[in-house]
Amino acid sequence: MISFALIEAKKASFLSPPNPAVGCVLVSPEGKLIGQGHTQAVGGAHAEVMALREAVANGESTLGATAYVTLEPCSHYGRTPPCCNALIEAKVAKVVIALLDPNPLVAGNGVELLQKAGIEVEVLPANHPQAVAAKELMIGFFSRMLRKTPWVRMKIAASLDGKTALGELGHGQSKWITSNEARDDGHAWRARAGAILTGVGTVLADDPRLDVRAVATQRQPDVVIVDSELRTPVSAQLFTINNIANKAINTLARGIFIYTKSNDRVKRQALENLGATVIVQPNIDSFDASDKVDLAEMMQDLAKREVNELHVEAGATLNGALISAGLVDEVLVYLAPKFLGGKDTNGRGMTDFAPLTNLTHAIPLNFISVEKVGPDVCLLARGTGRDAF
Repeated sequence: MISFALIEAKKASFLSPPNPAVGCVLVSPEGKLIGQGHTQAVGGAHAEVMALREAVANGESTLGATAYVTLEPCSHYGRTPPCCNALIEAKVAKVVIALLDPNPLVAGNGVELLQKAGIEVEVLPANHPQAVAAKELMIGFFSRMLRKTPWVRMKIAASLDGKTALGELGHGQSKWITSNEARDDGHAWRARAGAILTGVGTVLADDPRLDVRAVATQRQPDVVIVDSELRTPVSAQLFTINNIANKAINTLARGIFIYTKSNDRVKRQALENLGATVIVQPNIDSFDASDKVDLAEMMQDLAKREVNELHVEAGATLNGALISAGLVDEVLVYLAPKFLGGKDTNGRGMTDFAPLTNLTHAIPLNFISVEKVGPDVCLLARGTGRDAF
């Protein structure tokens, strides 16, 4: 039955951040499915409460039922009351849990609270396939809780020979190398992220909206811009995100966070008047005398701002800087079946960082999935050991 809870959890992927995507199903003592639910938007009910509400609405008794949930029920008062209390009050007999909650406010306390109430608790082994699947849906939440940084996913769209755009002769054209299907799939990955990261170079060159349009969502990810010299124009269309467009259903405004080393107070005020939050480094917690944004410090700050998954859509320079700093957990690459040709200087590459002098210095990755998306191929590759938490 955890498999049914996982189906519910997937429904929360676009909706629940910064809360984890959790699903729950309730089964009667006779084996009948009597309720199911998933975590709602921030401040809304969690999966367990949604499942209990459905059971009651259907006139079903929860007495002696078994709850199957993808994450340990919370045991503390946060934005909502503890889910453990709701299960105890519902008089369920057993709770089967895919994963223990990494949040130190819970971290086993939920299990203990249930057991003290006389409820049988079963926790799947960490290597159980359904536990692994549950963690994949919540990998950003686990990263933020255990590593104190977001899970960083870098998305790249390129030709088969690794070009993300034409060079100067082609005036930097990049729309569109990959297909509509690939772009729609990329928007689905955007939708589950807490924030989308790009560099000011991309903002200036492409004037992107950096929103979710190709899939329906009630929540738009925040936008993060690395902008050392505070060159983000006040006319950038990313500031007009709250206009509903195409198939998107945008009911919640998003935050825009700009990380800079500039002390231009006039420009900062102009951007803040548009709703942006400008973070000037160094801050009181560290000191960095360079003229570049401290990317590692930025990641720590984003975690404090409750960003679970950070979806990177940037140019080769920022991509290279993030990789060089060891901050990228996985890469999502869409390859179009076409060649753009030219030497390195005649086309933009995927990344730009210092060349290696020995093959043993190569950054190792493991392929997680390879699939066809329209005419293109989508590769998901993860850094070796990045998910060992």
